[in-house]
Amino acid sequence: MFLTQTVPRQREILEVLLRNGWDYMRRLLTGGKADEPQLPTPAVLKNILVDLGPVYIKLGQLMSTRPDLLSAAYIEELSTLQDEVPPVPWADVEVVIRKQLKRPLEETFATINAIPVAAGSIAQTHKATLANGQEVALKVQRPGIDITVPQDIALIQGIADLVARTEFGQIYEIKSIAEEFTKALEAELDFTREASFTDQLRRNLSESRWYDPTQLVVAEIFWDLTTTKLLVMEWLDGVPLLSADLESDKNGKDPAEERKAITTLLFRAFFQQLYIDGFFHADPHPGNLFYLKDGRVALLDCGMVGRLDPRTQGILIEMLLAIVDLDAQRCAQLTLQLAESTQPVIMVKLENDYDRMLRKYYNLSVSQLNFSQIIYELLQIARNNKIRLPSNMGLYAKTLANLEGVARGFNPELNFIDEIQPLLTDLFRRQLFGDSPVRSLLRTALDLKSLSLQSPRLLELLLDRITSESLQWNISVRGLDGLRRTTDDAANRLSFSILVGSLIMGAAIISSNPRTSELSFLSNVLFAAASLLGLWLIISILRSGRLR
Repeated sequence: MFLTQTVPRQREILEVLLRNGWDYMRRLLTGGKADEPQLPTPAVLKNILVDLGPVYIKLGQLMSTRPDLLSAAYIEELSTLQDEVPPVPWADVEVVIRKQLKRPLEETFATINAIPVAAGSIAQTHKATLANGQEVALKVQRPGIDITVPQDIALIQGIADLVARTEFGQIYEIKSIAEEFTKALEAELDFTREASFTDQLRRNLSESRWYDPTQLVVAEIFWDLTTTKLLVMEWLDGVPLLSADLESDKNGKDPAEERKAITTLLFRAFFQQLYIDGFFHADPHPGNLFYLKDGRVALLDCGMVGRLDPRTQGILIEMLLAIVDLDAQRCAQLTLQLAESTQPVIMVKLENDYDRMLRKYYNLSVSQLNFSQIIYELLQIARNNKIRLPSNMGLYAKTLANLEGVARGFNPELNFIDEIQPLLTDLFRRQLFGDSPVRSLLRTALDLKSLSLQSPRLLELLLDRITSESLQWNISVRGLDGLRRTTDDAANRLSFSILVGSLIMGAAIISSNPRTSELSFLSNVLFAAASLLGLWLIISILRSGRLR
């Protein structure tokens, strides 16, 4: 048994595992042999996480963002871990709120609805009214969750240590993945982080040349009331986007046209986040996209965000174009550019895997392509080829999948290509010329000037080294270590063979005319040495398995 300081929690986990029939994890937790990991079925895994409580539900939600680690069946099942947590009684929640406020609750809020509007794995949300009459949303941390999380994190890390001993654990660097998950869980406990993410997202989306920023809303944060366990933000009055009844609206707009306009707004807002800002809302599931009573669209719950650096953004833009062109070779090249670490990859096999996958879509029109599904399959192929991609690729894929799923549910007439075509054109232009073409041209001119000034000096230095024979070439060719070892083994065996033959010939010459007893003894010694060396050589060849 490991991690004895959490024995009561281990006993509880063991009961859940026994009840759901996952024997592999039971062996791990009781100190058994850590064989190759055996996951339960997706449905059983989901039941285990739900039974283990809020922390493990959050862990399941995080795992659903890693299609580079899990198959599509697991991703789909774990993605349903939403809003399935029973709410905490109001009496317990009220204690937490009072402890977080600087002033008495009665002086801060005029009213608070004791019935939560939403209950999650880490917190639940209540509607309230400030003393000045403004309506707000209170996101309150579940009581005691800050005590449970460290215990569960210790168990997760302990399990990762055991799994890391297996080949699976070493290939996928399970310890580092567990560290990512535990950091994400710890970050969920600090609501000031979510508040800062919300502010940053609101600032980023307040300006755009792709859409009208006044049509998109991100809640305002009340920093004077927000703490690590209490998040107070603007109340946005509306309904989940998929529940919006546009046909009954009395605004005089055509429902079909309004659905198309909202779909376009969402795609452009998220493409700006992904490919321009590099900071994006990573959980746009149906419950986090609201249709407000005034016709605007709101983004809720900014607790899960992702980041993309400019280099990754450029690669992903090219990947979208490669998918449109069904170019398997380019997809393989771009995957390797994204890779953090990789085992030796057979490029031809990787390209063939992508080609077989993309071939399914050859007979479909571009408008029928499911891009999020293709991206998931690309990540699965990378996983099968032992290519480890950055963790933000999982968030990126899940964001696109959620966005496309909501968009298709809201607007069945969605044409993905029609939505992204003008955006891709603009993105490629930005990659070529930047936001300011004149500035990019001046920067290029300065680089050319610098190159023209340095080239004669560098050429003179190169010629000088060549003529003085002081030029050295450092060449490193991968994949030659195995060939070098094989060549060394062959050379050693050949040397032993020559030595054995020489000893036999010398012994034969001496024994043919032994004039003294000393020469006869020397002949026998040489024969014995040759026999031993010859026997050792035969055994080594047989053991190597390369006799043929």
